[in-house]
Amino acid sequence: MKDERRDSIRKYFAGLTEYAFECRLGIVDPPLVDYVAEMLARFIRIENIFSVRNPTGQRLVQVADMLQEAQFRHGAARRHIHRHIGDFTLFWSGIYPEIAERMRCQGKKDALIDYQAQGKRAYYIASTISVEKEYAPSELLHRLSEQFDMCVQGLAEVRRQWECERGDFGLAVLIN
Repeated sequence: MKDERRDSIRKYFAGLTEYAFECRLGIVDPPLVDYVAEMLARFIRIENIFSVRNPTGQRLVQVADMLQEAQFRHGAARRHIHRHIGDFTLFWSGIYPEIAERMRCQGKKDALIDYQAQGKRAYYIASTISVEKEYAPSELLHRLSEQFDMCVQGLAEVRRQWECERGDFGLAVLIN
């Protein structure tokens, strides 16, 4: 049953994302759209949004801390953190910009960080780190960097669509 639910969530986000990017924005880039849909399906679980941890196992919830942790990593581990920073900033900037702003302005380290600029930079850095086998090819990460703002618009449209449908994949699911 758990696999069926996960599969239906993936299909739901794949349909919404494809509609938002291709029909509403006119962006036809299947690998990019698939990547964004998969990110949404992954981030339905809060532990995946905040999956980066420091060596003591503490969950890192601020981009500034994730960036600092990335400096201590090498190779695939460093690429993974930078890709996650890109995903994290894209998700919050596109789906819940009001929460991103609140997270950024709570008087903590992230108050000085522009999520969109940092997301572009993180995807770019990840695209330059070579690894043998990776879910997201370097060319795709590079496109995410270059088209970050368009992806934010696409995710805002995804949110509008699921709110119009009154889907049950809203903030309540993410927080629980």
